[in-house]
Amino acid sequence: MNNAVNDLVWTGTWVAERLGVELVGDEKLSDLLGLALRRNPKRAHLLVSNVLGKHVPQSPSVVYGYGFALGRRVRDLLGTEEAGAAVVLGYAETATGLGHSVADGVGLAPYLHSTRRPVEGVARAGGFEESHSHATSHLLLPEDPGLLAGSGPLVLVDDEFSTGNTVLNTIRALHERYPRERYVVVALVDMRSAADLGRLEEFAREIGARVDLVSAASGTVRLPEGVLEKGQALVAAHEPTVPGLAVPGLATSGSTAPGPTAPRPVASGSAALASAAPGPAGQAARVELGWPRGVPDGGRHGFTPGHRIRLEGALPAMAARIADALPDGARRVLVLGFEELMYAPLRLARELEQVVAAEVRYSTTTRSPVLALDDPGYAIRSRIVFPAHDNPDDGPGERYAYNVAGAGFDAVVAVVDSAADTPELHAPDGLLAQLAAHTPSVLLAVVPSYVPARASTERPSMLPEPLRGPAFSSYAPDEVGWLLQDLSDVGLEAPTEEREEAIQSGGAHYAESLPVEYQPSAQYQELFHAALGTSAARIAQAVGAVTELVLAERSPRPVLVSLARAGTPVGVLMRRWAKHRHDLDLPHYAVSIVRGRGIDANALRWLAAHHDPADVVFVDGWTGKGAITRELADAIREFEASDGITGFDPEIAVLADPGSCVRTYGTREDFLIPSACLNSTVSGLISRTVLRADLVGEHDFHGAKFYRELAGSDVSVDFLDAVAAHFADVADAACAQAKELLAADRTPTWEGWAAVERISEEYEIHDVNLVKPGVGETTRVLLRRVPWKILARAGAGADLDHVRLLAGQRGVPVEEVAELPYTCVGLIHPKYTRGATGADGKAVTV
Repeated sequence: MNNAVNDLVWTGTWVAERLGVELVGDEKLSDLLGLALRRNPKRAHLLVSNVLGKHVPQSPSVVYGYGFALGRRVRDLLGTEEAGAAVVLGYAETATGLGHSVADGVGLAPYLHSTRRPVEGVARAGGFEESHSHATSHLLLPEDPGLLAGSGPLVLVDDEFSTGNTVLNTIRALHERYPRERYVVVALVDMRSAADLGRLEEFAREIGARVDLVSAASGTVRLPEGVLEKGQALVAAHEPTVPGLAVPGLATSGSTAPGPTAPRPVASGSAALASAAPGPAGQAARVELGWPRGVPDGGRHGFTPGHRIRLEGALPAMAARIADALPDGARRVLVLGFEELMYAPLRLARELEQVVAAEVRYSTTTRSPVLALDDPGYAIRSRIVFPAHDNPDDGPGERYAYNVAGAGFDAVVAVVDSAADTPELHAPDGLLAQLAAHTPSVLLAVVPSYVPARASTERPSMLPEPLRGPAFSSYAPDEVGWLLQDLSDVGLEAPTEEREEAIQSGGAHYAESLPVEYQPSAQYQELFHAALGTSAARIAQAVGAVTELVLAERSPRPVLVSLARAGTPVGVLMRRWAKHRHDLDLPHYAVSIVRGRGIDANALRWLAAHHDPADVVFVDGWTGKGAITRELADAIREFEASDGITGFDPEIAVLADPGSCVRTYGTREDFLIPSACLNSTVSGLISRTVLRADLVGEHDFHGAKFYRELAGSDVSVDFLDAVAAHFADVADAACAQAKELLAADRTPTWEGWAAVERISEEYEIHDVNLVKPGVGETTRVLLRRVPWKILARAGAGADLDHVRLLAGQRGVPVEEVAELPYTCVGLIHPKYTRGATGADGKAVTV
């Protein structure tokens, strides 16, 4: 059987000709829908979607694209403010994935889908009936009882909108409990009859709310008199009635119990009936996905924007594991989801589609019985039957996979949740064995079933694995693991002046937004490369010295933990030095630290769970006045008090310590470190870190963005390679320098802090947080903030070329100062900007 869509025959032709059913409306309706016959006493026909990913295997990009595009239309309809307050609700079982895709398109909307699977200990937030469905009872089981209680718009998503009964039942039930002003109904197809067209408007007036409808196409189904009886007669004529029959091709393949083979009937428009022996049990090869801990398997109990961000970060690695497990030469692959579990398999399939040469298709199993006929004018060409394998609350029964048998798949990846990974799944008549009868290779991927946390004061111990390149950052995966969550799809940037004004007017924290990434001019890029050429050896020697110091004093096998993002290139270089000089493969992670809020405590918990805290060495690029040094020390003390985990040493190892703030450094000279010249394009294309309550939950890592679109300007690896190329040349000098430092008194004098206090008073700023000392900090002021002026030490040469260039571009005066302990100092003054941040990370006012 060829399961491909026949361009010349509409897959509703067979039903339309025999029942007199007409599909009228938009031209693309026939592309979106086919027709089949239901084994359902309430409704004869079934509209079979070609883009839903339920009954018809389809490209996952097409399936996801339809939902996401509908979500974008909802966002445009609501506007940014209302969309930000929206909640999306999808319907089980067919629209769970569609609704989730719509939520992604809306943006930061949390998502919930109804379910027919009761979960012990989870209170119902509502329930409703679906009159025409095979299984009618829907439960709403959000983990957060307040998810549906907000006043923002509620977006309800189903695959089709016909009579409107299901949606109206839902809105009526929820509106009585959680009244709101606006609802948006979303469907792939609006198939209301002329008699039903006015019901939505009447209902909206009845409850006193606005109800909008968004669909991809619209039309209606014209049904002749007696269609239900005619449909039931057709089903009876073509459905096999032999108990336990296994039928591939025409109707079924596999059954709940082995049975005899049916004779091959001759019927108009139907194919031959034949039995297929179930494949032997245990043939499926298991793929360990590495699903991110704590991320729900779907929206049954709610799925937050934070969950989505963590899933996005983990998808590339999971898809790569599936790709590695596929048989060589596989040309056609099906990712098969499981009943309500539609979104996770869809996202895995879409990611897999991007990385393999094979044609990837996606569909899911279902509990809905539909007649199958092997006819090009009929939407359901084949049916695999197998027993339920998730111990359903309504007892055992048949389940189905449509259009899989005879479709020519070289491999099928069955994706189930752990609640469905049961003996029934692996039984001789179970789904895996039935699939093995129709494809050479069956893989099984199990997503952990999410169980909402019970009332407990214990902190969840499940934290995701670090993000790694190339999925997150342009660094090689072994160079650094980012203990962050990926916020790449979230709009966080604002022009510098607008951002400063928002901080000032609302008391917002600087870490809640991002500046627009500076795009270096050709002249500035030339300056960077020139600076790198002249300073690479100097940096290499400092890298060698500080790494030797760490190995001698801190740990023979240190765990490098750089403070993202300025510390990360230095951490990578230290790791490379340890490998070059001592053949050590040191673990290296990047974590977030935010002024006024401390270091990411969840990152510390992850580190403590995987390494000895005593081996952890925090790494940064340079010191200014030492604010982050003090911030880290305070944060470690607070962490020890709150978690009882001890052993972390707050002493930072830096490349350059011009402020005399730390004991572990490569040099105390204030010179140009080229990595300070640029932002993300020298730091693996990673943004500064973000900490915002609506994006970062109590048990999440801080966030950051991966600017993939800046790959053309990326010099991150160029910088590392240029410095590392000098390791052999400076090895003796670096080791000698480390030996001198080990013998020297390196007690911090904090002379930099004293100088900053003096400058603050001398220039009548009266706030040390507005004084940014050193080449690195001054560069940050010019790239990220609205500076007032630059103080430059008299006689400073090429180390300040890039500072002078940036200052000129921004119209900032550069004032030479005779006695300055730093090469330069950047000044921010609230009188001359729309806002500047103080020690707590919030606006300073005068």
